[in-house]
Amino acid sequence: MNLIENILEGLRAIQGNLLRTVLTGLIISIGIMSLVGILTAVDSMKYSLTQTFSNLGANSFDIRRKGNDNRGSRGGRVEKVYPQIDYRQATQYKERMSEKALVSLSAYISGATVVKSETEKTNPNINIVAGDANYLANNNLNLAKGRDFSNFEQEMGVNVAIIGDELATNLFKNRDPLGQYITFLGRRFKIVGQLEKEGSSMGGSGDRRIIIPLETGRQIPQTNNAVLNYDIKTAIPRPEELNYVMGEATGIMRSVRQDPLGQEASFEIRRSDSMVQRLDEISGYLKVGGFVIGFITLLGASVGLMNIMMVSVNERTREIGVRKALGATSHQIRQQFLIEAVVICLLGGLVGIILGILMGNGIASLIGEGGFIVPWLWVVVGLSICVLVGVVSGYYPAFRASKLDPIESLRYE
Repeated sequence: MNLIENILEGLRAIQGNLLRTVLTGLIISIGIMSLVGILTAVDSMKYSLTQTFSNLGANSFDIRRKGNDNRGSRGGRVEKVYPQIDYRQATQYKERMSEKALVSLSAYISGATVVKSETEKTNPNINIVAGDANYLANNNLNLAKGRDFSNFEQEMGVNVAIIGDELATNLFKNRDPLGQYITFLGRRFKIVGQLEKEGSSMGGSGDRRIIIPLETGRQIPQTNNAVLNYDIKTAIPRPEELNYVMGEATGIMRSVRQDPLGQEASFEIRRSDSMVQRLDEISGYLKVGGFVIGFITLLGASVGLMNIMMVSVNERTREIGVRKALGATSHQIRQQFLIEAVVICLLGGLVGIILGILMGNGIASLIGEGGFIVPWLWVVVGLSICVLVGVVSGYYPAFRASKLDPIESLRYE
């Protein structure tokens, strides 16, 4: 008997004991389903959460001058205060990084500001920020109504503003704020957009914010003739390239700031992907846990398969004797039973993989939105484990069948 004949004979034996094959395959299916299902759910949830965190800035980093607003002392020594990042330096960095990433420039103009409309005024708790054309996109700010600043408004420093949801509610009640005028910092601004409601977080609220064009902010005199400090936010399309781009950005910024070699940088880079890093760590633990649970289930399934294969050997003792009497070698007998075990595992494994993928994506969809994921790595791992379980579980019964004495087997009832 060659390999093809052995495979066909194994399939005929499986078909002849269909109920036993289904039950055995079901044991394997449950094991593979738990393994693939848990790992698929973890991957799907990670994908969904990564997309969410990316929308929150997980694919970006900020550049600010070192020691910003911090003149404290440490160890009895006053910390060094570095120069502000001025407009020239910020624009040079933006120009040199424009082909690799989306760079936005912004400046904090004023805090605790009173804003007035024709009939109402706010408490002194409004923050004024000046931003360029990429500011809304890089900070994932969406407009509930209205529009962003035009190129003309950005370049010419026109007095236009985008306001937060709380400002629109307090200053204009039930009226549409678009096209209305507000006054702050001694200037009159026309409202062209309103941000979506964000809600409060960390003791503050993005709904009490006004955004004006960057050039307009540069024209507003600062208290005590202070120089504006520019913040730079760099966003990239692929979060996995963040470390590489950060290294390149560091080199460009050191060149722009003319920081001497061998000395510490006069600026600092803050990553925005700490949540993604934490997510990777948690998902790693979940995968280990899922793999252990699936392995234990498969261990039980392999014991069950070995027991069923032992029963099959006992039931087919006379058949084995006939085959040996007709010239079948011990190797061929062993091969036949191993093929049966592997085929049963593969059939059960395929069903388990399909159920596991459906189960994993179903669990993930209940937790958050995300695309349907087919974890090809775990599919390959699952099928490999099926073959391994089949070989391990079927080897001893196959070895025992191959060692049966043909004369004693023919006399077996």
